[in-house]
Amino acid sequence: MTDELPRTDAVANAAGEMHPAAGEPLLRIEGVAKTFGTFRAVDGVSLDIKAGEFFALLGPSGCGKTTLLRMLAGFEAPDEGRILLGGKDIAQALPHERPINMMFQNYALFPHLSVRDNIAFGLKRARLARADIATRVAEMVALVKLDGLEKRKPDQLSGGQRQRVALARALARRPQLLLLDEPLAALDKKLRENTQGELMQLQRRLGMTFIIVTHDQEEAMTMADRIGVMNAGKLAQVAGPRELYEAPRSRWIAEFVGDINLFDAESKLCDGHRLIIGTRDAGTLVVAAPRQPVGESRFSVAIRPEKVKLSRRGPVSEAGHETAINRLDGVIADICYLGGTTTYKVKLDTGGVVQASVANSARLDVDAYSLNQQIVAWFTPDDCVVLPS
Repeated sequence: MTDELPRTDAVANAAGEMHPAAGEPLLRIEGVAKTFGTFRAVDGVSLDIKAGEFFALLGPSGCGKTTLLRMLAGFEAPDEGRILLGGKDIAQALPHERPINMMFQNYALFPHLSVRDNIAFGLKRARLARADIATRVAEMVALVKLDGLEKRKPDQLSGGQRQRVALARALARRPQLLLLDEPLAALDKKLRENTQGELMQLQRRLGMTFIIVTHDQEEAMTMADRIGVMNAGKLAQVAGPRELYEAPRSRWIAEFVGDINLFDAESKLCDGHRLIIGTRDAGTLVVAAPRQPVGESRFSVAIRPEKVKLSRRGPVSEAGHETAINRLDGVIADICYLGGTTTYKVKLDTGGVVQASVANSARLDVDAYSLNQQIVAWFTPDDCVVLPS
């Protein structure tokens, strides 16, 4: 197999597994597209994923993320483009011919088989020796902490335990790439959070490349090294969690990833390294100049709720003078207590609404604000992001 590949594309180890040459990504997706009838589910996606990376495909329902994952697994063939794993084009290869495994959302366990036999199923299909299968199953059981449950059937397990069986079965054949299709969706919040941590530790311990599909932004931000946000079949942005959150490329991404305050701009003036922007709902705002120059097209000013500070009289300096460049007066219109934080919606005197997320640093509500209370919301120019509309 390796003789058919250019030496610069990939090298094979002693087991014949394909690995990228130095500096090359493990997985390269080039202009991949998939159409169902007249619907273009995936539209010219190109993406590189490094060996050992935990990558998340994030997006709303129908954006194409699961279709892309199914093409990587071999359950769908792309109409256009190439999928290269270790330098070899696998776009037309059958699922069992790829060193890739997929863990499904519903786990797809065999109800009549025990935990041990579910994990061993793929190994038996691969015709491994009985002793090797027993050794590998024992390794997987220990790895996902299912000791003592080997003889149980899926209906005798909890949701979290079934999830671990499915994960062990997917890992048993030691794939180069593990695909996870919303694997935690069926778990309750606390168990989902615990399982996220376990998956991250497992991935780091194995050094394996994971690609997870999810519509849960918090899940993607928690687990992934990088996130690819998909919309209408295209990759809208690929970035690390912090960059994606703090420097979204568009208004759509800013609204999709986390909460955001958005004010439509009506005018702008340049003042050195700052822009003075007139908005319809928040009056005049001063913002740090964006990295990319803002043209004459429509744009918005975005501020994350945790960047908005609240006070009863406005912030003051040591000399007693107000320091807030962006000061918005209003009243508390809504309060949502969330335990660690409280979200306040402030109805501005200028007609708009701004949302602020405030950490609950005190155990009691000694510093809390009340409905209809006069308030000052403020933020600095560096807290703002300018986005094309």
